Amino acid sequence: MDNQQPNQIKIKTNEEALKGIYSTNMQVAHSKEEFILDFMNLFPPQPSLLSRVIVSPGHFKRMVKVLEENLKRYEASFGKVEEAESPKNEIGFKAE
Repeated sequence: MDNQQPNQIKIKTNEEALKGIYSTNMQVAHSKEEFILDFMNLFPPQPSLLSRVIVSPGHFKRMVKVLEENLKRYEASFGKVEEAESPKNEIGFKAE
């Protein structure tokens, strides 16, 4: 039997991307062809859109599944996570 390594993908990145971005809010929109996830920071004085991720409906469904699986594993290790309270009013934003 061959001692082949599993397929490995080398991902190009930089130090800034590895730091990550903290988002205080996410807004989701969709059409028939895609889901749009906007990650925002709503802190004053200037709320801002930090990142927009656009994915196909099939990929979005896989993302939801893997997020649910990871939350279950997290709670099994660290205890139940209480859901954060939703904003009182729907939040929208205007691009400038």
